[in-house]
Amino acid sequence: MNVKATLSPEDIARACADAMWAEDDASKGLGMEIVEIGPGFATLAMLVRPDMVNGQRIAHGGFIFTLADSAFAFACNSHNERVVAAQGQITFIRPGKLGDRLIAMAREITRGGRSGIYDVRVTVGDIVIAEFRGHSRVIPGTWLPAQDQ
Repeated sequence: MNVKATLSPEDIARACADAMWAEDDASKGLGMEIVEIGPGFATLAMLVRPDMVNGQRIAHGGFIFTLADSAFAFACNSHNERVVAAQGQITFIRPGKLGDRLIAMAREITRGGRSGIYDVRVTVGDIVIAEFRGHSRVIPGTWLPAQDQ
């Protein structure tokens, strides 16, 4: 039985996220959480901890990038294809601060063949602190078994 024939796109996205999350030690280790997942989109959150601030006493850009990259990864892996980043770039708009709950909302812009483009907005409340664009590349394999279990 084909997984896509038995599960809705939303169910597939959730099952792929669950399978991916089980193996994602980096995102879990940074205290990220999946807030929302669906076909072509994902929202992740992360609290800025004391070990995530730099010498300016603001959130280190690498941690903001990592949160955006993780949201991008969950969005582009939501169609039961194994997908990796081919490229990612970020623009920092405002600083994140110690104790901020960062929210990264990723959405699919285009997807075709083996390539995709995704935009991720990182916010603190209603304030946009960064914009990320990721280019994805499909690799061999799927997240879900061919048979619905």
